Amino acid sequence: MDGKTTIKYLQTYIKEKDYQPELLKDYFLKLSEEVGELSRAMRKGLKAPNSNDIKGTIDEELWDVIYYALAIANIYDIDMEQVIKVKSEMNESRYPSNVTFEEGR
Repeated sequence: MDGKTTIKYLQTYIKEKDYQPELLKDYFLKLSEEVGELSRAMRKGLKAPNSNDIKGTIDEELWDVIYYALAIANIYDIDMEQVIKVKSEMNESRYPSNVTFEEGR
């Protein structure tokens, strides 16, 4: 990867690969399951020893959580890049910081 993978690309990739609106509840159950697996991996401190050996690690479980969250966003036709922008603005007004969200990065 070149470090330039966008949320938009991930949503498109997941939608082309795995878009089954009738399985919305199953996607949510998978998301919940993956959050549990992430919790387990974090509790045990299971960090990947290298970029190719991620099975059962925090690294793998984080991707699984992101995958199912974006799959659910796709079913609801939610543009997560837009949501990130709007939510960042909302958070900035509630929790001011020296770090600002820069769109397009």
